[in-house]
Amino acid sequence: MKLTVLIFSILVSFQAFSQNIDSLRLEVKNLKTEINAIDLRMSDANNQFKKGVLVSAIGYSVTIAGGLMLGRDNDQVGQVLLVAGGITGVTGTAILMDSFNALAGKRKKKRKRNEIKYGN
Repeated sequence: MKLTVLIFSILVSFQAFSQNIDSLRLEVKNLKTEINAIDLRMSDANNQFKKGVLVSAIGYSVTIAGGLMLGRDNDQVGQVLLVAGGITGVTGTAILMDSFNALAGKRKKKRKRNEIKYGN
């Protein structure tokens, strides 16, 4: 009788150990999937960040060049460069800021007009 209880308890503990290992394997697999998703988001955010920095730098450089031309012979060109450079710089800054949202995994979802329901 004692031998039967001992064998039964050993079998139950092996079964529990086996289930514990299966749950650990599943958890490791889930963590690997999550890490791969984070790596992908970081890669996307890095490329977008670099693009935003480049566009901003070009835009603000053009703004500075336009500001230096003001009040001289090329005053009209300076005004155009000032506005165009400012718009380009702000656009680059928006791209740069959006890269932080890409890193966090927060993307703006575009809703279609027919998805918006009124009432009910």
